[in-house]
Amino acid sequence: MMPGDKNIRNRGTAMSENILIVDDEREIADLVELYLKNENFQVYKYYSAADALRCIEKEKLDLAILDVMLPETDGFQICRKIREKYNYPVIMLTAKGEEVDKITGLTLGADDYITKPFLPLELVARVKAQLRRYKRYNVGAQPQADVFEYGGLVLNVTTHECTLNEKPLVLTPTEFSILRILCQNRGRVVSSEELFRQIWKEEYFTKNNNTITVHIRHLREKMGDSFENPKYIKTVWGCGYKIEG
Repeated sequence: MMPGDKNIRNRGTAMSENILIVDDEREIADLVELYLKNENFQVYKYYSAADALRCIEKEKLDLAILDVMLPETDGFQICRKIREKYNYPVIMLTAKGEEVDKITGLTLGADDYITKPFLPLELVARVKAQLRRYKRYNVGAQPQADVFEYGGLVLNVTTHECTLNEKPLVLTPTEFSILRILCQNRGRVVSSEELFRQIWKEEYFTKNNNTITVHIRHLREKMGDSFENPKYIKTVWGCGYKIEG
């Protein structure tokens, strides 16, 4: 873990969301807890998967930060357990260079990942970005009912509901955001860079980042859309993605 800023100060924010941290490396878990508490988050910190799983069932959580490598099980199993019942954001902590871990986590429903070693303030920024989107779709209603319809797909931005051929689609906040942006720009190609910046706001996108690609693939799987001849989300090679107008 890189030390980050030495001088930590309380910024006076009014946040009170409940954050789960699971990491058997105690120094990392303790440092992340310190930075999150400094932002007035309520933190549930555990060094083992078993304790974390009990917390998931007992407490009302708003976001989870899961280390991939744990002694009893792994973060993937915890993520899978969360996605059985909940749609709050999940951020995975992965080892440097473990691209397979990143793809696996996103495929299982994680919303983002961060590679060790990392700056604590970067993790805090990503936590805030995920919570902003989650709260936007699950707490405050939009002033107008934004409903997009296309080929049996119905996306309601106000209620954060999505159905396909009248059957509900269970989407993570990130998946919903991607689909919303594509629907809002129907008929126009949206690049991976544009999707990334609209969703996360922060400028940590790199050309080697395949986050959007994995989320698109997961969306297609949930929608029963083929990669070779997609009906809904089409790839425009070298440009981005679009939903036909």
